Amino acid sequence: MSLRYALLAVLTVEPMTGYELSKYFRQSVSHVWNAPDSQIYPELRRMDAEGLLTSEEVPWGPRGTKREYSISKLGLQAFKEWMKEPVAYSLERNPAHLKAAYLEWSDPAGSRGILLAHLQHYQECLEDWSLKLVEIKTKTNTLIQKRMALFPPQDHERIIAFKVFTYEGLIARAEAEILWAQQGLALIERLELT
Repeated sequence: MSLRYALLAVLTVEPMTGYELSKYFRQSVSHVWNAPDSQIYPELRRMDAEGLLTSEEVPWGPRGTKREYSISKLGLQAFKEWMKEPVAYSLERNPAHLKAAYLEWSDPAGSRGILLAHLQHYQECLEDWSLKLVEIKTKTNTLIQKRMALFPPQDHERIIAFKVFTYEGLIARAEAEILWAQQGLALIERLELT
């Protein structure tokens, strides 16, 4: 259900077509809530039918049209209400940690492959999230610029501070996962030598 609120969050900036929304979604919200286009487009249609969004056909290219979505008053109210609710945590599903618990069933090369892939994934995340953090702090991120244009200058510090807080949390998580993978690789090495 959080996908709809992630979409509403992006649409609080400005009206967007599904294509634009998907693009901005990948550049911002997907770092904390990932969804493929195959989920985004049907959810937009459902939200439109439920009155959380309004939509209209807008020109696209020389002869075509696209549907542009805007957050409705009902959608904005639903988003504000959702923001007040405590988070309902789901049980963890982490395939890398699951496999790590049973690495005795793998050979050293397979075990290293699992942990090296995990290490690489989080090194890439760390790099991406660190770049986003710089964009946010320097106010060069397009969505941050658009969001700040909607609010009075006295609100800008809050807008930036909460985004910085979020990305610093993501970076800390990436660093912890990198350290965990490195410790696992050292463990494999130690166990192989005994």
